[in-house]
Amino acid sequence: MRERIIGQVRRVNGPVIEAKGVTDAMMLELVRVAEVRLIGEIIKLEGQTAVIQVYEDTTGICPGDNIYGSGMPLSVELGPGLIGTIYDGIQRPLEEIYKISGHYIEKGIQVSSISKERKWSFVPEDLKPGDIIYPGEIIGSVQETERINHKILIPPGVSGTLKKIFPEGEYAVEDPVAVVETKDGDVNVAMLQRWPIRVPRPVKERQPLNIPLITGQRVIDTLFPIAKGGTVAIPGGFGTGKTMTQHAIAKWCDADLIVYIGCGERGNEMTDVLTEFPKLIDPRTNRSLMERTILIANTSNMPVSAREASIYTGVTLAEYFRDMGYHVAVMADSTSRWAEALRELSGRMEEMPAEEGFPAYLPTRIAEFYERAGYMNTLCGKEGSVSLIGAVSPPGGDFSEPVTQHTKRFVRCFWGLDRQLANARHYPAISWLESYSEYLLEVIPWWEQHAGPTWSDDRAEMMELLQKEVRLQQVVKLVGPDALPDSQKFIIDVCTLFKNAFLQQNAFDDIDRFSTVEKQMKMLQVILTYYRRGSEVLKRGGTLVKLKKMSVNQDIVKMKFNVPNEDLKLLDKLTARLERSLDQLESVYV
Repeated sequence: MRERIIGQVRRVNGPVIEAKGVTDAMMLELVRVAEVRLIGEIIKLEGQTAVIQVYEDTTGICPGDNIYGSGMPLSVELGPGLIGTIYDGIQRPLEEIYKISGHYIEKGIQVSSISKERKWSFVPEDLKPGDIIYPGEIIGSVQETERINHKILIPPGVSGTLKKIFPEGEYAVEDPVAVVETKDGDVNVAMLQRWPIRVPRPVKERQPLNIPLITGQRVIDTLFPIAKGGTVAIPGGFGTGKTMTQHAIAKWCDADLIVYIGCGERGNEMTDVLTEFPKLIDPRTNRSLMERTILIANTSNMPVSAREASIYTGVTLAEYFRDMGYHVAVMADSTSRWAEALRELSGRMEEMPAEEGFPAYLPTRIAEFYERAGYMNTLCGKEGSVSLIGAVSPPGGDFSEPVTQHTKRFVRCFWGLDRQLANARHYPAISWLESYSEYLLEVIPWWEQHAGPTWSDDRAEMMELLQKEVRLQQVVKLVGPDALPDSQKFIIDVCTLFKNAFLQQNAFDDIDRFSTVEKQMKMLQVILTYYRRGSEVLKRGGTLVKLKKMSVNQDIVKMKFNVPNEDLKLLDKLTARLERSLDQLESVYV
C-alpha cells in the first residue's frame, strides 16, 4: 500500500479531525494521520476540506501534521488464519499486538490481520488452463480447522480464462495460487483478499428463510424460532441477561461459524468469552468452540470510533465465509453502544441531532446493517447464510427509546427480556408476552418434519394456555385464588409447571444447557399430556389436590436435568408413568 500526503491537520476534536489542503482524496478513503500513523477514514469532503474519523486516541496530534492517503477504503483482510483469532474493531489481531506492545496498544501500531509468513496446505480444484473463470468460483481449499474447510475463491470482479493453477503444496497467503487472464491483463489470484467493510459482498440471489437456526434454548426454538439468515433483536435493561443469552446461542447453535462482536461492552464480559470459549467443547464435533469462532473485542474503554466500525468488520467476515457455503451467526453485543458511538461522532461533527440526540441517519444505518443478513445462493453455486443477532441496551429498560424502536422495524424476531423474570432468576429471561417471531409460519414445515406432525398445534395450544394464565393471574390479584374453579386453577398450575420445567434453562448444567429438537418436542408433549388428561379428570369430578399430589409430577419438573439428549426413551417412560397415574385417578370417577 503506497502512501502519499493528501493534506494537513487543521483542527482536532477528539476522534474527529478536520483536514485542510485536501486535493487528492476520495470519500471513505483509509488514511494515516501524523507521523505516528493513526488509522482514520474520510467521512466528509467539501472543497479542499475533509473530515476524518480516527480509530485511535488523538492525544498529541497538532494542526499542521501531515495526513497520508492510501488510495483504498477501510477494508478487512480475508483468507486462511481468521478462525480462532481475537481482533479489535478494525481487524488488528490483539494477541499479536500484545506480543509487540504489552498490555497497552501503542498508537499507530501496524500488524497484519493475517500472518503473511505462515504456510498453508493448498489443494487445487479439478481445473485446467483454458477453463472459463467467474467471480466467486472455488479454485481450491485449505483445511483451516477440523471443521472448516476454507475455500479459496476468485475475488468478486475478476473473470476470464484460467491461465495457470498451481499444484498442491504449501503456500503463504500472499503467494499466487492461480493466474487468470482477463480483458485487462493477467491477474494473480492469492489466498488473501481485501474487501471494504461498508460494502456488502455480492451474491447470486436470496432464498426463502424456512430452515430454523437451532439454538438448543427451548424458549427460543419452540416458542420464538429464528430462521437461518434471519435477524433478531434482544432488548433488555442492565442485568436481564442479554450477553448471557448471546453466549448460550454462540456456544450451542448449529451455525458452522460464529462471529462474536463485543461492541462497547464491559471488559469483564469479553474476558468471560475469551476464557470460556477455548475450554468449551462443541457437542457436534467434540472439538474446542474456538475452532469455529472469530472474536472482535472492542470494549467500552477502547476508541469510540472503532466501535462504530466493529459491526461492519464482523459482518464482512461473516459474508466471506457465507460465500464459501457456510452458515454463520453474528452476535452483536450491543448495537446500542454502536448507536451511542454514532451519536458522539455526529455531535463532534456538529450535525443536527434527531431523537434523543441520535443522528437523523440512525434508522438508515440500522437498516443497512440488518439487511446484510440472509440465506443466499452464493456466486460459487452453494447455499450459505448470515444470521444477525443484535443485543439492544435501552436505558432504564425503556423499549420506547429510538434504538429499540428503529431496530424493531428492521428485524423479524424480537426476544424481549423481562426484568421481573431476571430478578426471579428465571433464565433465559425472555418474556413470552412481549416477544414474537415472524419466521414461525415459514419454519413450521421443517419442525413438523424433524420433530413431529403435531408440533405446530402443540405449540399453539401451549401459547394459548400462557395467554389464559395471564388473564387468570389478573383475576387472582383482584379476588384471590379461592374464587377460581379447579379447571382454571389447573391452567395456572400447568403454566407454572411449563415455566419451571421447560422455559427455565440452566446454562451450567451439563444436560440442561442444550436441548435437541426431539427432546424439546417430547418435553412439550409430556406437559400437554398432563394438561389434557388432567382436564378430563377434573371434568369427571376429580380434584386439583389429587392431581397435584401425583408422585410423577416431581419427575416432570426434573426431566430437564434427568433426561440426556441421547436417551429420550426416558421421556417415553415418563409419559407412560404419567398416563398410568392419570388412568388410576380417572378410574375412581368413572
